[in-house]
Amino acid sequence: MTVIIRPITKEDDQRVGEIVQESLKEAGLDMKGTAYYDPYLFQLSEIYQPANAKYWVLEKAGRVIGGGGIGPFNHSAKTGELQKLYIEASEQGNGYAHLLMEKGIQFAEQHYEELYIETFASLDKANYLYKRYGFESLQQPLEGTEHSACDTWLLKKTP
Repeated sequence: MTVIIRPITKEDDQRVGEIVQESLKEAGLDMKGTAYYDPYLFQLSEIYQPANAKYWVLEKAGRVIGGGGIGPFNHSAKTGELQKLYIEASEQGNGYAHLLMEKGIQFAEQHYEELYIETFASLDKANYLYKRYGFESLQQPLEGTEHSACDTWLLKKTP
């Protein structure tokens, strides 16, 4: 079955927020200091309007099954952040995260000098994916982090 990757719309906001929260809850990460409690989680189509920000959803058989985005980190002109890359549990393991990573990195290369990720060491599959795309571990978060609960920080220089 074909998967479509497309920009998020207002009609997608609720489903994407649910996927993020379901994924974090399944991983035991539904806590303060994570995307689970982001005040704008169910309004992503509005948040990703600036020219240096973009959020894409994965659609399969007319249903949104995941998404991921790139936006400025801490209002920085040089640092972008990979944000809210989540795929519903039943669709994981099909290579869909690679579609989002490739789309996001292509976008970031046009807008930023580096790309940052905040995550958790316990998310083995996600961290393996990030390392495959050239992200390197940092010892501490970049200044200005919003997700204080995260314990893993990664950075990739863009060409």
